[in-house]
Amino acid sequence: MAPTHSSSLNPQAQPIPLSNSQQPPQPAPLQRAVVHDRYDLTFLPRHPGPGWTRFVCISDTHSHKFHVPPGDVLLHAGDLSRHGTLKDLEVTLNWMKELPHPAKFFMAGNHDLCLDKWYGEGGGGPRPLDLRTKDVAAARKLVRSHSMLKSGMHYIEHEAVTYTAKSGKTYTIYGSPAAPFYSIGAFQYSPGQGREIYSRIPPSVDILMTHTPAHGICDLTKRGKHAGCPELADRLTSDDLRNCRLHVFGHIHEAHGVAVVGQSESNPDGRISVNAALPSIPLPIIVDLED
Repeated sequence: MAPTHSSSLNPQAQPIPLSNSQQPPQPAPLQRAVVHDRYDLTFLPRHPGPGWTRFVCISDTHSHKFHVPPGDVLLHAGDLSRHGTLKDLEVTLNWMKELPHPAKFFMAGNHDLCLDKWYGEGGGGPRPLDLRTKDVAAARKLVRSHSMLKSGMHYIEHEAVTYTAKSGKTYTIYGSPAAPFYSIGAFQYSPGQGREIYSRIPPSVDILMTHTPAHGICDLTKRGKHAGCPELADRLTSDDLRNCRLHVFGHIHEAHGVAVVGQSESNPDGRISVNAALPSIPLPIIVDLED
C-alpha cells in the first residue's frame, strides 16, 4: 500500500529563507509509515487497515482534557499534571482511562513531582507545600495499579515494554521521563548525566518515548533557542538504534511538529520524530506504521 500524507515534515528545517543551493536535503517519501500532523478533528484520516498500527501521540497535557482521536495505541510522553500533585495526576489518569484506545502507554515529565521518588520519603528533593510524602508513594502505586492495567494503561519509567499488534507484530517501547535541569522539577539531570541515562535505551527499541527532545530536532523555543538534550541527540546517532522507527517527546510546547531523520537503506523511513506537546497546538499527531 502506498501511503499518503497529511503532513508538513520537519517544520524547523528552514528558519530563514534559503537559496536553492542552500536548501537542506528533504526527507525521502515514507514507505511504511503515514504521518498526520495537519487534519480536521471532525473528519479524521482513514486508518490504513489490516497490517498497520495507528499510534496517537500526545504530551504535556498538564491536567487538561483534549480531544484525542481514536487509534490502536495512545502514547503520552509526559507532563501529565499541572503542578505535580496527586490530585492533578488523578485528573489526567481518570481522563485517559475513558479514552477509547485499547493500549495506552504513558510516562512522567518534569512537572510530575508526585511520580519522582526523589520527592518521596528518603529522597532529597525540596517538596512544594502542597505535595506530601505519602502522596508520592500513593501516586507511584496508582500508576501501576490493577485499575490502570484494566483500562489498558501501562506506565513506563526508564524501562522497556512490548505491545503486540493485531497482525502479531511485537513492538518494543522504551520510555524515559528525564529532562535536563531547568528549575525545580521531576526526573531532571545535570550536564554530563544524560549519557548514562540514555545508555539504557535498548538496541531492540522500535518506539522511543522521552520527555525531552533531542537537541536540534523539534526543540526550537519561541526565543529561537534549541532546548533539546545534546546527550540524547548523541545517543540517537548510535548504530544500535538505527532501526528505531518512532520517537515521541514533548517538553518544548511551541516546537510541536514532526521531523524525519536518519533515513538509510536498512531503515528507509528513518526515525519519525514527533513533538506531541499539546498546549500550543492542541492537535494530537497520528503516526500509522506498517507492521
